[in-house]
Amino acid sequence: MVLRNRLTKEQALQKIKHYCSYQERCHREVKDKLYSFGLRKNEVEELVSQLIENNYLNEERFAIQFAGGKFRMKQWGRKKIQYELQQKGVNSFIIKIALKELEEKKYLETLQKLAAAKWKALQDENKLVRQSKTNAYLLQKGYEQGVISDVLKNLTASVSL
Repeated sequence: MVLRNRLTKEQALQKIKHYCSYQERCHREVKDKLYSFGLRKNEVEELVSQLIENNYLNEERFAIQFAGGKFRMKQWGRKKIQYELQQKGVNSFIIKIALKELEEKKYLETLQKLAAAKWKALQDENKLVRQSKTNAYLLQKGYEQGVISDVLKNLTASVSL
């Protein structure tokens, strides 16, 4: 068995500061990175608390930026963002704060834009198939069924006229 080079605590601290400065990180990502440096549990916990004290690591700030970025760039809905944050080990209270930061008006505008684009892409299908496929697409993007239903009602009503 070959042992990897183990970093000292000071070396690991310098590397992890750079890692956290480059991009917002959640606690789990930072801990995993520290363990990959060959550090032990007590050293990892100590470094994480130092990072929090020095404001290199802030899970609320991470969650807000993650939610905003995924919404703007990938047009994910709240449910998908919530699921991804849960997978990263973010506290449910912090997830709620991050999701509240998403502006409701832009959220609905994005949902309507996605629905209209999908609806238009399915021109060759009959109305029920179009509704079903558009609904499935929006659910996969992480939008809530209630708001999807409202958007699809408005979309089909405007097309019927």
